[in-house]
This record gives sequence, structure tokens and C-alpha cells, in this order.
Amino acid sequence: MTRTVFVTGGAGYVGAHCCKAFSEAGWNVVVYDNLSRGWRDFVKWGSLIVGDLLDEAALSRAISHTRPDAVAHFAALAYVGESVENPGMYYRNNVVGTLNLLGAMREHNVRNLVFSSTCATYGPPVRIPIDESHPQDPINPYGRTKLMAEWLLRDFDAAFNLRSVALRYFNAAGADPDGEIGERHEPETHVIPLALRGAGTDSYEFQVFGTDYDTPDGTAIRDYIHVCDLASAHLKALDHLQAGGESAAINLGTGTGTSVLEIRDAVEAVTGRKIRTKLCPRRQGDPSKLVARPDKALEMLGWRAERSDIRTIIEDAWTWHQAEMARAGA
Repeated sequence: MTRTVFVTGGAGYVGAHCCKAFSEAGWNVVVYDNLSRGWRDFVKWGSLIVGDLLDEAALSRAISHTRPDAVAHFAALAYVGESVENPGMYYRNNVVGTLNLLGAMREHNVRNLVFSSTCATYGPPVRIPIDESHPQDPINPYGRTKLMAEWLLRDFDAAFNLRSVALRYFNAAGADPDGEIGERHEPETHVIPLALRGAGTDSYEFQVFGTDYDTPDGTAIRDYIHVCDLASAHLKALDHLQAGGESAAINLGTGTGTSVLEIRDAVEAVTGRKIRTKLCPRRQGDPSKLVARPDKALEMLGWRAERSDIRTIIEDAWTWHQAEMARAGA
């Protein structure tokens, strides 16, 4: 019997890659997205219901009509700076939207949820690598809204046996190796697409924020994970819940860090092009190093990153970037 997964935010970057993985594994995929930050042309695997999590009636109707076996919840606003400038919008969308989704799931007896969370719930690291027992003390509204959503999941599990796996991503990167989808944000704030922009556009100046961190080359270190590895983790989390597995919060990372200058150098090596680089002061609140301890993902889900070496990430992202540039110029 075909299983159905209801995917909120499935027209976005990570959500769309997960939809492809779900579909290829035999799931019937239904995307629920208001298309405010997602892309209609990313919905290639399954059907699309255009709707908003804040519209409780529409959300309830969609779940009632779909009758899903599980929900994968990606729909969120995710710009740190924007969350500082407009916290109300973030609390409404990320917290109230999640509450509405849980209410609709309970109303229609849907018991399993995979949640797109973030390492931003930890806040500044007190130890490296970061494991799941690390204190959660986020320093911006985006991180706080994701943490509050995790609290909702725990409380709905305790009260109603609505089980969930919250997957705390470190730095999502890369693109579908088949070139069907990739990273597309407006505005773009992620370091690898910006470095690729520098490789593809002579006039673009790639900015490096902070060169005086306590790291080998002075620039900030992050744990980059291929979006296809993220997708495989979500698939394993769905299988875990469908098999009766317990609720959990799990880091998704590689356990290895890469600095901003190492990213730039790798982009230059992959593309064969030099990047104009501007060294800038640190941004407030940016820690020097964020690296995951990913052991729990292996223990609970049997998952480890398979495609997340930096060169592969950049090669896949470059293929997608060139296609996007060609489409923009067409």
C-alpha cells in the first residue's frame, strides 16, 4: 500500500530535495506551500496545494483530503537578520504555523512528524563538536522560534502521543546531482552560492566577514552538509517513525568544519576561476566555529553523510548555478 507524506514548505530548497527522495522511495508526496519563499517549478514530485499554515481551515481541509500517513514540516521563515528586524512575522509563521499544523494533525489522527530544525537553537557553542545535549540558548528570533517549535513537539508527544523527529541541520549546501533542483533564495545569503556568484560574475565581490577568529586561517568555520544527505536523513526519520520509533532530536552534520577561505579556494579550484574577495569585519553574533557531533544520527537512524565532502558539494552547486545563470540570460 502506498504511503502518503504531507510536506509543508515542499517548494523550498531543502523541502524540494526531500520530496524527490521521498518520491523515489515510493512515498506519495503532497506539497503544501504558500509559495512566498518557495518555487512552483521545484514541485516536480507529487501534487501541490497552495496554502498557508496560518489559514487553519484551509490547512485542516488539506490534511483531511490528503489523509497522510506522516508529515514533513519545512515551512518556515529562515533569515536571521530579517527575524531580528521583524520578530513578530517569525513568531507568527514559525511558531503559530507549527501549532496550527499540530492541531490539524491531531484533529485528523496523523501521528508522525519529521521537523526541519536547526543548529541555531543551540546559540553560541560552549563546546565543540556540538552534541544534542548541548545547552539550547539561541540568540536571535529565528533560532528561538525553531526552539519553541521543538518545545511544541515535545509537549504534543507527551499529551497526545504525536511522535516526531526534529532534525537540527548545520549548514545545508549543494544541489541535486541530476540538476533538477538546487539552491535558489531571494535574497541569497549562503556562502557557497555567493562564492559561486563571484566565480561566475567578474564584477561581483565576494565578502569574507571576519579574518581574526581563533581558527587556522582566521575565518569562521562551519559544518557543511549536502542537501541530498539531508534528504536521506529525512527519509530515514520517516521510516523510523513509521516503524514505531520514539521521538527524538538529532543533529545533521558531518563532524568536520570548513572555513570561509577554504570554501573560496575550493570554489576557485572547481570552477578554474579567481574570485574577487573583500575582507570585512566580523558580523555581530557570528561564532568562530560550529561543528556537529553526528553520532546520534548513526545510532538512531543508521544515517551518515555520504556526499558531503566540500568538493562534491561545490561541484553539484556549480552545475546548478550555471544552469540558473543560463536560464536568467535566456
